[in-house]
Amino acid sequence: MRLDYFIANATTLSRRDTKKAISAGLVKVDNQTCRKAGTLVAPESRITLEGQTLALPGERYLMLHKPEGVISATTDSQQPTALDLLPADVRRGLHIAGRLDAATTGLLLLTTDGQWSHRITSPRVSCPKTYRVTLSEPIDPTAILRLEQGVALHNEPTPTSPARVHKLDDRLVDLTISEGRYHQVRRMLAAVGNHVVGLHRWRIGDIVLDPELAPGQYRELTADEVGCLA
Repeated sequence: MRLDYFIANATTLSRRDTKKAISAGLVKVDNQTCRKAGTLVAPESRITLEGQTLALPGERYLMLHKPEGVISATTDSQQPTALDLLPADVRRGLHIAGRLDAATTGLLLLTTDGQWSHRITSPRVSCPKTYRVTLSEPIDPTAILRLEQGVALHNEPTPTSPARVHKLDDRLVDLTISEGRYHQVRRMLAAVGNHVVGLHRWRIGDIVLDPELAPGQYRELTADEVGCLA
């Protein structure tokens, strides 16, 4: 890891102030003053700033109740992002594991742990995600059967993997999928002759969106929640 990146993540300093501190000779690596921000440091290196030993924080794992109209991105100059909903000190280093489009609400997982998020998003793992889908038309048994068998999507060479469908009402279903194709749920319902008017993700793997979280609110995951996707 670069020295300036290490210090920026181990302190509240900006990258600019971190580089100033390094240039000023305030940083030592293994008791040797280092003035080069790009120096690579080993995990076991002892790094001090003005005599204080620094350490990286542990990995962080959060759930966020994404509201409608917010995009799943770290930065965007035109629209509010999911990361904008978090205080600056909380969002540092976080990335989104499994995105939602702007119109879709519900469970977003955010973490600093790249390997953990890979297990959620990798096609090889097939982590299930459950969506509550509000439809414009009543869903019929034939459409449910087609969804459960896998459907062909426009301009896709292979059909979707079989979905699980739990009918809650004529126009309300829980749909569980294990893929992450572009706008997949909306396209699947269109393929069976229906139209999605509301989409809310409430489950990823065994992690369920906390009902106490209002749209825009977040909390840390429990150890059990983190472990169930490990």
